[in-house]
Amino acid sequence: MSETIKHECGIVLIRLLKPLDYYRQKYGSARYALNKLNLLMEKQHNRGQDGAGVACIKFDVPPGHRYIGRYRSNAAQPLKDIFEKLNSYYEEMRRDNPEKFKDTEYLKANHPFIGELLMGHLRYGTFGKNSIENCHPFLRQNNWMSRNLVVAGNFNLTNVDEQFNQLIELGQHPKEMADTVTVLEKIGHFLDNENERLFREFKRQGHDNAEISRLIARDLDVAEILRQASKRFDGGYVITGMIGHGDAFVVRDPNGIRPCFYLQNDEVVVATSERPVLQTAFNIPLEEIRELPPGSALIIKKDGRVAEEVIREPKERLSCSFERIYFSRGSDADIYRERKALGKNLSKQILEAINYDIDNTVFSYIPNTAETAFFGLVHGMNQWLNEEKNRQITALNGTLDADVVNRILSRSVRTEKIAIKDAKIRTFITDDLHRDEMVAHVYDVTYGIVRKDIDTLVIIDDSIVRGTTLKQSILRILDRLGPKKIIIVSSAPQIRYPDCYGIDMAKLGDFIAFQAAVDLHRERGTEYVIDEVYEQCIAQDSYPKEEIRNVVQNIYKHFTDEEISDRIAKLVTPADIHAEVAVIYQKLESLHEACPNHRGDWYFSGNYPTPGGNKVVNRAFINFYNKVNERAY
Repeated sequence: MSETIKHECGIVLIRLLKPLDYYRQKYGSARYALNKLNLLMEKQHNRGQDGAGVACIKFDVPPGHRYIGRYRSNAAQPLKDIFEKLNSYYEEMRRDNPEKFKDTEYLKANHPFIGELLMGHLRYGTFGKNSIENCHPFLRQNNWMSRNLVVAGNFNLTNVDEQFNQLIELGQHPKEMADTVTVLEKIGHFLDNENERLFREFKRQGHDNAEISRLIARDLDVAEILRQASKRFDGGYVITGMIGHGDAFVVRDPNGIRPCFYLQNDEVVVATSERPVLQTAFNIPLEEIRELPPGSALIIKKDGRVAEEVIREPKERLSCSFERIYFSRGSDADIYRERKALGKNLSKQILEAINYDIDNTVFSYIPNTAETAFFGLVHGMNQWLNEEKNRQITALNGTLDADVVNRILSRSVRTEKIAIKDAKIRTFITDDLHRDEMVAHVYDVTYGIVRKDIDTLVIIDDSIVRGTTLKQSILRILDRLGPKKIIIVSSAPQIRYPDCYGIDMAKLGDFIAFQAAVDLHRERGTEYVIDEVYEQCIAQDSYPKEEIRNVVQNIYKHFTDEEISDRIAKLVTPADIHAEVAVIYQKLESLHEACPNHRGDWYFSGNYPTPGGNKVVNRAFINFYNKVNERAY
């Protein structure tokens, strides 16, 4: 409930297909691509709070002149920091050489980020410290243009150790065991191999070295490089790359775990993590945007050829459903409909929980991201109420009385804005007692709407993950209004298993659903199940990841969803509140009904799309059992 769950990164790749002066003449500025990059990154800022970075490659730059630019920031406002810096170059040029300000070639030669190929990245780190060295894009440099590589991505690999060892077997000496390093060096290794292959081939044909460089740039097989590099990647990923001479790519994992969309017309090719940002930035209809298929790469050659290439055989499509519920921009046409459906699908459970007493129930939501699901819930409630009105009027059987009919028709679903976040509140208090008091006042509540000891208050949220905010502040805040009962509703099912593909939910013991199951085992004298699961995890820990199965699912098999929800309600309820508290979660089958094309539900079901997921969840359980407070990958 209102917990900050940080998550996967955001990416932007922009390739201009016309000469730079075309954009200056048509759109009034040679900074056309840079301005679009700024807008697209701002519109995806929900995907990265820890840092940001941008990179640019300029085409056909003469030797001795810089053609790759990169700038990264981990400042408190990284995007502001980056684009103020890039704008300062522009303003300096305007001041010093105003007569050349419309000379596109001058601007390209003197501004490090006026070029044909640009990349942007918004970072949320699930691995490594929040230092500038951990911010994308990453750069692998070489004096040969076609061996320079710039990489950024929205990815998490579960088998970093395996990838690290492969690099050592190839003769490399990686500086760090991190998926960013292994991805960069793995692609870089096969980029080197392809360069060497083509060099030998053209040398045999009698070309001189300068001509060979041009031919390599023309014939470089980017798709084959990606096929070789990604053979043993296990995880969710969208990786963008730029090669020094001008080729570019975006590659997506075979299950389509992480999202990627792109626009291609006669002026630009642009890829992003979010579809509506493309619609907004370029003012185009939904139909003009394509989704990059799972297992495929979008390859953009320096000469302007654009193609989708199959890199790895597509597997069962298991796009992340939790991303749809919580992280993605709700303005996406499909996501908006899905979130409304999630809310509507909860109607029956809530009606049963309030004993169909809709007249004495107030409905609301926390936080704002839950608003769309709230609309769907209200729609479902109104649908039931209209059916109820129809039944009551029909039961009058011809003896219609105007007062009775008016009384029936006047019934409505009571929806109110109950909680409003006070975004201005900040605290610098360090002791826990007084900090909690400040946190408890982050939300203001609307008084005078809920009737004391009469009304039930139903509050819908996107998800309930850890339950800490519920217990420490939200329930106490709501209890001030004096409701008879508070029902907290999650539009997501119970989050029972860690993520390992980019969202910051890696520690099993943090989840309130897991805590509830463990608590039930201890209460009912079945703690031996916990010990058995631990032994099964230990027994499999040395297996190849392809042979490991998720045995943590056995923890939950002894209880119904309702039993776990009831125990969650007990665990999150502060001892000093007056109202009765209940918790309702979305059913897994209702999630699938609402999001039929995005069935990646491992958080809720434990059915991981890659073998590495089973390895991670078992290790997470081992960490929990041994009281080791660290992520399992």
